[in-house]
Amino acid sequence: MTKLPRRKLLQLATGAVALTTVARFAAAQAYPSRPVRVIVPFAPAGPTDVFARLMAQKLSEHLGKQFFVENISGAGGNVGAGRAAQAAPDGYTILVNGANHVVNPTLYDHVPYDPFKDFEPVTIAVTAPAVLTIHPSVPAQTVKDLVTLIKASPGKYSYASPGTGTPPHLIGELFHLSLGLDLVHVPFNGGGPAIGSVVAGHTPISFGSMAPAVPLVKDGKLRALAVTTKGRSPALPNIPTMTEAGYPEVEGHSWFTVVVPAGTSKEIVSLLNREIVNSIAQPDMKERLAAIGYEPVGNTPDECAEQFRTDAAKWTKVIRAAGIKAQ
Repeated sequence: MTKLPRRKLLQLATGAVALTTVARFAAAQAYPSRPVRVIVPFAPAGPTDVFARLMAQKLSEHLGKQFFVENISGAGGNVGAGRAAQAAPDGYTILVNGANHVVNPTLYDHVPYDPFKDFEPVTIAVTAPAVLTIHPSVPAQTVKDLVTLIKASPGKYSYASPGTGTPPHLIGELFHLSLGLDLVHVPFNGGGPAIGSVVAGHTPISFGSMAPAVPLVKDGKLRALAVTTKGRSPALPNIPTMTEAGYPEVEGHSWFTVVVPAGTSKEIVSLLNREIVNSIAQPDMKERLAAIGYEPVGNTPDECAEQFRTDAAKWTKVIRAAGIKAQ
């Protein structure tokens, strides 16, 4: 067998890398050439699904191929995220997920994916504050009133959340732990049922999602005491933040991220980032998002990855301090 000279081997290797780069660039230029699956790891009509469908519609219009939502629910989002992690890294499978994407590995004994190793971040597209609401019969007009009431009657009060490990639940636990409150958590299967329990008077307090709460607050069926983000929400502009209410340590929000399987080309990641950021900046999209309490973000892949690391560390501390475990 003839042994090739080192220089020739280097030339061949360089040529192979160049061909691979050209092929990847060409594939990205042609992307998408067929329909793209958008996995939502929750049931239809929930907050993640609502955003994913708005986004998919815009991407379909802008890129000329259908972006279709596939709901793969189960185990707090683990089933759908695990399915997305196993998909080919070719840009034809996208995952739209919430903060549970980085929380679940601490919350569950086993998850079928690694949020950092199995995915390429595209963007955190939108955020939504949690909102602290109470039934109108509860004798509190401010958060301080509510804290005084809970401390005066240990074990009497409970709060509803959209489910164990959801951002509103973790913010509720931050409230309970940081203020040393004797407050019972009542998890529900989604934001709608949680808010419904408060409206019906079964659960006096809620840390909940904005989308189902806003119309009920405006109708007087719920009393909103504070939102949990650093700034006020355009959906409830007259409601103070927890910082304004005197509790700056009780801060957090829900976010919705777009990720793709690890190994997806940087060209496709950049294209998706650009298109998603552009779509959520459109006036009609901003109006639709604002109506349901969502605020556009559209950060870079690097900023998205940093948010993952920050929130994973923050909520891991809360989960461990509260002894939370998903069943």
